[in-house]
Amino acid sequence: MTPYSLAFYMDVVTTGTVLGLRPTDSPDRVTEVLGSNFGENRFGDRSMCRDYGLSEFYWDRAAAERPWSGHHFTLQVHRLAYRGRTLGPAEETLRARYGRFTPRLRFEKLQRLLERRGVPLLEIPESPANAPYYRTFWQPDSRVTVSVIGAYGEYSTPDHLRVGDVDSIRAPLTADEVEWRRARVG
Repeated sequence: MTPYSLAFYMDVVTTGTVLGLRPTDSPDRVTEVLGSNFGENRFGDRSMCRDYGLSEFYWDRAAAERPWSGHHFTLQVHRLAYRGRTLGPAEETLRARYGRFTPRLRFEKLQRLLERRGVPLLEIPESPANAPYYRTFWQPDSRVTVSVIGAYGEYSTPDHLRVGDVDSIRAPLTADEVEWRRARVG
């Protein structure tokens, strides 16, 4: 087995899920797996985020009386590098399955292990506002993106991360969105 948290990150990038949770799963389904201890942010009646520490799930809906529709999830990997870090409310669930989580995730190591499994990560254009400080890599089958620190920039990147550290992992990003990014950058 891959040591520590690497197996977790590899599972997320390979499957496009967090502990089997898809970006489209309902708030009730996410609570069933990750627990009821979360921070909830609502943006009016139509958008909601539940923050479980390491993982965040986002939903939206057409109107207040309509059901929530899953939009995406983000793993805030950079949070683990803070002093006194925890995995958040879902810590017990994650540690029970994957063991200890390291404070930093090195992109080269993750990429190398994924390539051995036949799971490529393709670099896609970064938003001009974030380049060159961040680089984005995409896994086409799972539609997962991995955001990596590309260069240090005061006020542009977290001080507690180094160049080559993973900042976050997010899903989904469709092929159409990737093409839009490519066309925008030229």
